[in-house]
Amino acid sequence: MKLLLITSIQEFEKDIKQILKKASVKSFSYKAVKGFKDNSGDELESNWFASTVQENESVWFYAFVPIENVNIVFDLTEKFNEKQETISHIHIAVLNIEKSN
Repeated sequence: MKLLLITSIQEFEKDIKQILKKASVKSFSYKAVKGFKDNSGDELESNWFASTVQENESVWFYAFVPIENVNIVFDLTEKFNEKQETISHIHIAVLNIEKSN
């Protein structure tokens, strides 16, 4: 069993649900969150918002997933991200679960 963590901008919520469905992840949780990025290190010309702080409406998904489904989620997400013309992507992390009940 693995713990799958997924974050993205709010606009990708439906896409993530589709990815999870295609990967046979039948149970998951998600929550709207504020994404935060400190742009203070960026040059002003490359910073669209001309601000050192950028907050976005984001979404956070998490699910306990059998190991065989994890690679499917990663593959589908990689294909989705490759098609995006925006800077934003879906981000995934996976953690080992040593014990669960």
